[in-house]
Amino acid sequence: MKITLLLIGKTSKAEIKAVCDDYRKRINHYVKMEEVIIESAAKNADPRKVAEKEGELILKKLSNSDYVILLDDKGRELTSLQFGAYIEGLFNQSLKHIVFIIGGAYGFSEAVYKRANAKLSLSKMTFSHQVIRVIFSEQLYRAFTIIHKEPYHHE
Repeated sequence: MKITLLLIGKTSKAEIKAVCDDYRKRINHYVKMEEVIIESAAKNADPRKVAEKEGELILKKLSNSDYVILLDDKGRELTSLQFGAYIEGLFNQSLKHIVFIIGGAYGFSEAVYKRANAKLSLSKMTFSHQVIRVIFSEQLYRAFTIIHKEPYHHE
């Protein structure tokens, strides 16, 4: 099993990158995880064109066998325990590669929505793309500690 976190745009804050790197190292204790960054197309002023261009770049990074999960405000919300069970369920399906995608400022193109296997929302609130990387990385690490019954999550 391998997990990829596909991101639009680089992290501009060294502190955020350091925290995400730390969680990725922790997650690699349980499963191979990598981060792939796609350059943002936000230089284009038209939000729909930006989403379309970024969508093309995202789709080029995916293979047909990838299980794709969009981190999207229209997705399903889960508690940390539910997310842990969700991840465990994906592992039990013997999937080879799970790709979580954090989109750009203007969301995903229709083509990316069609390609996705699932959509998850981390909150009803809106967060910057910088902050959501930290939140998701922490929750993925938390999910693995829940699965392995380690003393990180307290209920």
